Amino acid sequence: MKRLIISLLTLCTTISAFGWGQKGHDAVAYIAECNLKSKVYQKVVKALGGHSLVYYANWMDNASNTDDYRYTKSWHYANVDEGYTYATMSKNPKGDIVTAINQIVEALKSGTLTAEQQAVQLRFLIHLVGDIHAPMHAGHLSDLGGNRVTVQYFGKKTKLHSLWDTRLVEDCHRWSYTEWQQQLDKYCSSERKAELASGTAEDWLNESHKIAKEIYLASPEGAKLSYNYQNYFAPFIEERILAGGIRLAMLLNEIYK
Repeated sequence: MKRLIISLLTLCTTISAFGWGQKGHDAVAYIAECNLKSKVYQKVVKALGGHSLVYYANWMDNASNTDDYRYTKSWHYANVDEGYTYATMSKNPKGDIVTAINQIVEALKSGTLTAEQQAVQLRFLIHLVGDIHAPMHAGHLSDLGGNRVTVQYFGKKTKLHSLWDTRLVEDCHRWSYTEWQQQLDKYCSSERKAELASGTAEDWLNESHKIAKEIYLASPEGAKLSYNYQNYFAPFIEERILAGGIRLAMLLNEIYK
């Protein structure tokens, strides 16, 4: 029993380093799914064993805690301290999210993967494109992306990283993942989608870091946060989830064209 409790505590600590939370990842995956070309969608679903992108949107968070995929733990983020960019920041020797996305895309384009390998790489990509658009995944190394910053959100203590991954996403809109797609993507112009469907993984990471700078200023240690904070940052969350979905679709449309 003691070992079980320790394992559960360790798991909870580890999960706080991961991405948007279930709702955010589901929304990114569904937006991407709705922007895939018809033939690409069919190829992706086949590669995923008959499952949708949403089905595997959160798979990697669990997988990174297993022996087989524990090497991917550092792939969920890339810490960038104040005054640095991704290019100038020292790199994690165990890998990071920018390197991982680039390598996965290259592997999927190569056409050399077995069906099983392709399925795993696709699951990684679906999740990591969501993660790279989560601002605190480009947070400071000094506080582990906000995991060492404690704030009060509606009177309850929470880690800044956890607040941004899950609670804030859930609170800014009480939508299902399909409603996120309907509200953000369905009415988005083709011109705006074309603008979003651009850039590299490094560009997207630097975008997240730019937002993280503003988050740090608005969320110092011990800050008391509530409605004003939630309302101010809701548009940032909307934009990042929409961009993540559009860009994931862009990558998959290119890989399986």
